Amino acid sequence: MGRLFGTDGVRGVANADLTAEMALGLSVAAAHVLAEAGTFEGHRPTAVVGRDPRASGEFLEAAVVAGLASAGVDVLKVGVLPTPAVAYLTADLGADLGVMLSASHNAMPDNGIKFLARGGHKLDDELEERIEAVYEEHRTGAPWDRPTGSGVGRVRTYEEGAERYVSHLVGVLPNRLDGLKIVLDEAHGAAAQVSPEAFTRAGAEIITIGAEPTGLNINEGCGSTHLGLLKAAVVEHGAAFGIAHDGDADRCLAVDHTGEEVDGDQIMAVLALAMRERSALRSGTVVATVMSNLGFKLALEREGLTIVQTAVGDRYVLEEMKEHGYALGGEQSGHVIILDHATTGDGTLTGLLLAARVAESGRSLRDLAAVMERLPQVLINVPDVDRSRVGTSAELAAAVADAERELGSTGRVLLRPSGTEPLVRVMVEAADIDQARSVAGRLADSVKSALG
Repeated sequence: MGRLFGTDGVRGVANADLTAEMALGLSVAAAHVLAEAGTFEGHRPTAVVGRDPRASGEFLEAAVVAGLASAGVDVLKVGVLPTPAVAYLTADLGADLGVMLSASHNAMPDNGIKFLARGGHKLDDELEERIEAVYEEHRTGAPWDRPTGSGVGRVRTYEEGAERYVSHLVGVLPNRLDGLKIVLDEAHGAAAQVSPEAFTRAGAEIITIGAEPTGLNINEGCGSTHLGLLKAAVVEHGAAFGIAHDGDADRCLAVDHTGEEVDGDQIMAVLALAMRERSALRSGTVVATVMSNLGFKLALEREGLTIVQTAVGDRYVLEEMKEHGYALGGEQSGHVIILDHATTGDGTLTGLLLAARVAESGRSLRDLAAVMERLPQVLINVPDVDRSRVGTSAELAAAVADAERELGSTGRVLLRPSGTEPLVRVMVEAADIDQARSVAGRLADSVKSALG
């Protein structure tokens, strides 16, 4: 990966790490690189540009649009929409490029730029590295080849985007949601309008929280990273369950009627069985990452299904799915990809399909999620360390080896540098929660000592 691009595009504090100048330059570079790669095939290219509601998205959108148009790309501005909506529209409208401005679950001061290729898929590593190299080359003085006159791109607002996306979501449901009362937590984010509209059209009675974005309150004490409000609201309103998204709505976590969390692993387990019944789970296989709970693997094996595991990051899940034609994959964090209907994780689609399973089966979400038993898992984020040395530190390797010997066959250890934040994640799984906490705490101390 390049220095700017992480596992999910370019991300940082808006107007500090991620400036208008950078957004403009990266957009011009992307246009040139994709043209050189033959993506535009000699025709006048079109890009779909969307954003989440962050205040900084307003000036960054202007910079991206200016950059693309100055490079001869026509731009369709779709406004505030989820990342999966921008991906869907990029494919559905036959656009050559999609751009989403969002920092997903990060706090409001952050923002990010994510480029999507034709068809709505994330760019591969090679193209991102080339975009970064071209950006750096021109940032340091090399002039751009700029079109003039009729060669410059045209910009227009595409107001039909939200309706087109909602219609798509409702259209793929196997059954309606009549009779379900559902609480939706929209994280004051990009799905604040489209998600409630989709659930309502599908027949659900909805109660919304976190659905009043101001540009300053995204992910603030709500959404998939802060489930407390959703848990309380589900119990208070006697709802069947609740759904939580993150800022750009590519994630979905759930809460059952008792207020208990249902994570991405459990959601995938429920959807896997539903898809198998509809003969939609190709090869009887689900793709997950190494962060998935061991209980998820055991549950699938008990049901006669197969799990394929990848490195952490929904891009790697998607690559495995595309290569082998699998239909379902995702992450414990709630990125769930249903490849027949989406090219990226889609929190609203995931929530709708989960609700459809509850409605069709007549069973509670708590009952359905009990198909898997989560083994105790402790995750500690260790900030302010040199994440680049996770795989090369002898001191850290020795600490991991000691932990693995202690856990034996009843648990596992995983250390990984975050792809989007300056920290290292320590994950320990064990049959006993106290042991998991103890081992994770010692490993977190070792990370600080070895990498601090």
